[in-house]
Amino acid sequence: MTHFADMIEGYRRFRNGGWQEQRDRWNELAEGQSPKVMVIACSDSRVEPSQIFDTSPGEIFVVRNVAALVPPFETTPGRHGVSAALEFAVQFLKVEEIVVMGHGLCGGCHAALHGTMAGAEPGRGGFIADWIALLDGASNEVRAEHSDLDSRDAGRAMEMAAVRVSIANLRTFPCIQEKEARGTLKLRGAFFAISDGVLHVMDDATGAFSPA
Repeated sequence: MTHFADMIEGYRRFRNGGWQEQRDRWNELAEGQSPKVMVIACSDSRVEPSQIFDTSPGEIFVVRNVAALVPPFETTPGRHGVSAALEFAVQFLKVEEIVVMGHGLCGGCHAALHGTMAGAEPGRGGFIADWIALLDGASNEVRAEHSDLDSRDAGRAMEMAAVRVSIANLRTFPCIQEKEARGTLKLRGAFFAISDGVLHVMDDATGAFSPA
């Protein structure tokens, strides 16, 4: 397992290798960033967007959280971290595409489907429970359609449903509605299967996923 000391060694390899080899690129990035794509992905350590999409620093603006969720637009008091990142990416960086990428074997989706965090206190699972409550409607539908919730079919159905929920919630933001209507912003759903390394892309019209 990697510890911080190992990460420092990795930094030294990077500092003496990749950073030196791409000095022009780093100097350019020091002046600012202008990514065209925002990726909303899960915090899961097995799903690294820049590795999956083979991108370099400065090419994608990434937000990661439990289950790659986007909350609906709301103005209630609170710490709206995902909404702030969206606002920055859409209004200031002016990204042209937003990709919501779910993944196989997602712990957040599993908890939403099985209700394993229900009733937990904050700090003992309660924060997770509140967050994945965004999937309550979707998880109810998956439960109704699958008799065996422990099957991979049920798990994948939940994971793909979560992507659809986040895409729908993105469309509650006025700035996204405006830019989609003008054709200057596109929303895309994706799903990465950890088990076989295959990326699936969502058809916006049907909500179905197929291999890229």
